[in-house]
Amino acid sequence: MKSALVDPVAEVLVELVPCTHLDTTARFFRALADPNRLRLLEFILRGERTSAECVEHAGISQPRVSVHLSCLVDCGYVAARRDGKKLRYSVGDPRVADLVVLARALAADNAKALACCERIPPAE
Repeated sequence: MKSALVDPVAEVLVELVPCTHLDTTARFFRALADPNRLRLLEFILRGERTSAECVEHAGISQPRVSVHLSCLVDCGYVAARRDGKKLRYSVGDPRVADLVVLARALAADNAKALACCERIPPAE
């Protein structure tokens, strides 16, 4: 007997995504697990940004921002384009905005449970 709580869309997605892709999906989410990367991504979602703007916004060193931006670019969240000597960053895929909005809503709805979860270490 099927549970009434199982979403039919989720059932279809589970059937479409082979188990071999679970590692890729987990890596996809780990790219957003760092608060600095998430802060940068949300900043870039508001409009194209230069590296200098990202450094100023993030409040961390330029080399650390570069590492985080490179990760976001490599993972497909952000696109980089050269403009003279500057690199400009923009959203690589418009679905990223939907993902961030959904993640924030889910986190807000589950804030108490997330705060009590001992299996996920706090952000550094």
